[in-house]
Amino acid sequence: MFSAYSPRAANAYQRINVETSMHTIDQHQLVSLLYEGVLNSIATARGAMARGDVLGKVNAISKAVRILEEGLSTSLDKVDGGELAENLGALYDYCMRRLILANARNDDAMMQEVMRLIEPVAQGWNDIKKSGAAAASADAPAATGQPVLVEA
Repeated sequence: MFSAYSPRAANAYQRINVETSMHTIDQHQLVSLLYEGVLNSIATARGAMARGDVLGKVNAISKAVRILEEGLSTSLDKVDGGELAENLGALYDYCMRRLILANARNDDAMMQEVMRLIEPVAQGWNDIKKSGAAAASADAPAATGQPVLVEA
């Protein structure tokens, strides 16, 4: 009556779940997930390398490079983004090159370097959303005509 576990079916279900959720999240959250994916992939690669799992390391680094290249780099607005987009593009390019070299040399220090470079950018991106939400909630009572309580 029930069939055995099928990794292919599970992967298909997961892919559908991801594709469905992509339509329900905002662009800010999507970029946050991309940063999280890069950092998690590098952490996975470091763990695989420590265990001697060459295939796991290669796959995880490949995933991190793909996220940087196909997700984060391509989403930069090179026309209107100005210096910020240019600097982020250079950072992503540098990180991709370092990850590829780290893969070839089995160099954990290079992977740690990329994590140290991406983490503050990811944290800053997440803080933008938090500060925007805090500003919106601070403006909300005034915008609705409700009295604002101020402590002295």
